[in-house]
Amino acid sequence: MGGVPMPGEEDAVRRRTVLVALTAGASTVAIGTGTAVGQPSSLLSPDDMLFRFPGAEPAPLRALVSGTAAAREAFTAARYNELANALPTLLSAVEATRDASTGRARQQASAVLARGYILAAELAAKQHSDTAWAAANHALAAARASGMPIPIGEASRVLAITMRRSGHASSAVRLLTHEADQLDPAEARTGAVRTSLLLTAAYSAAAGGDRTTALALLDEADATVERHPQASRGLFTVDATRTQVAVYRIGVHTTLGTPDEGVQIVRDLNVSLMPTAERRARAWTDTARMWHALGNGQQAFVALRRVEQEAVQEVRRPAVQALTSNLLYGPARMAGLREFALRTGAVHA
Repeated sequence: MGGVPMPGEEDAVRRRTVLVALTAGASTVAIGTGTAVGQPSSLLSPDDMLFRFPGAEPAPLRALVSGTAAAREAFTAARYNELANALPTLLSAVEATRDASTGRARQQASAVLARGYILAAELAAKQHSDTAWAAANHALAAARASGMPIPIGEASRVLAITMRRSGHASSAVRLLTHEADQLDPAEARTGAVRTSLLLTAAYSAAAGGDRTTALALLDEADATVERHPQASRGLFTVDATRTQVAVYRIGVHTTLGTPDEGVQIVRDLNVSLMPTAERRARAWTDTARMWHALGNGQQAFVALRRVEQEAVQEVRRPAVQALTSNLLYGPARMAGLREFALRTGAVHA
C-alpha cells in the first residue's frame, strides 16, 4: 500500500529496474512486438537472442548479476515476452564484461553469462527452436570457463534437453548421469543440482523407451531429495523437491506409455507447493498429457485451463497448442474448448 514495496519485493523491484536500464535503447534488436507483458501474443523467432546482439560496453558485475536475476524472475513468472526482449542486450553486456575481465572476475562473469544463456536455451526450447542447441552450447562453454559446479550442472541439463528433443535420448542420459556423478550427493546445493540432472535423465530415458533406467533414476532423485529436502533454493530455473519428483514421475509414466500409473500421483499432488508459475504450469501440462493419453479429454481440458490460470503465455507454447488442437478435433465435445483454442492460438477464427 502507498507504493512502498513489501518485504522481499524491494529487491525484485530493484532487479527489474536494472534489467530495464540494461535493455534501454535496444528496441531495434530486441525480440518482441511491443505487446504488454502478460498479453497472449506469440513470441517471435528466438534467433535474435543469439545472432543479433546490440553493441554493449562492459558493465559492473553487480548490475549484471541483478539483471540476470530479473531475467530469471521473468522466466519463472512465465513473462516470456519480457524475457525475450531483455536477453539480447543482457547477454551482450555480460559478454563484453567477461571479455574485458581477467582472473576471478572473468570466472564470475562467465558464471553469469552461463545463466543468461541457460535462460535463452530454456526459452528457445519452449518454442521448439533449434536455436536452443546454440544457446545451450554457449551456456556450457561459459559454465566450464567459470569452473563452478552448479552452473556446469545447470548448463548440462539444458544441453541434454536439446539432445533429447533432437532424438538423441541415450546420449542425453549419458551426459546427465556423467555430470550428476561429478556432484557430491552429500552436499546440499550440489545435491539439488544433482537431483535436477537425475530427473531430466529419467525423462530422457523414458523418451528412449528405457523403463528400467527411467524408474531407477527417479528413485535415485527421490533419495537425494530425502537427504536434502530444503536444498532446492539455490537452483536457477527449476527446483528439486518431492513435488517436483512427483511431477516428473507423471511425465515419465506418460512417456513410457503407462499413464495409468500416474493417476494416483496426480490425485495426491499439491501443485500449489511448487514455487514458480512456470513450474506450476508445467505440472498442469504434464497432468493434461496424462489424462489425454488415458482418453479422458474432459480432465485434460480442466488441466489445460489450470495452465492458463497459472501462466497465460505458457498455453501459447507449440506443444500446448498441439495438445489443445488434439482435444478440439477429438471425438468428445466440451463446452468452452473452442473458445479456449481460439484464445490461446491453437486454432484461428
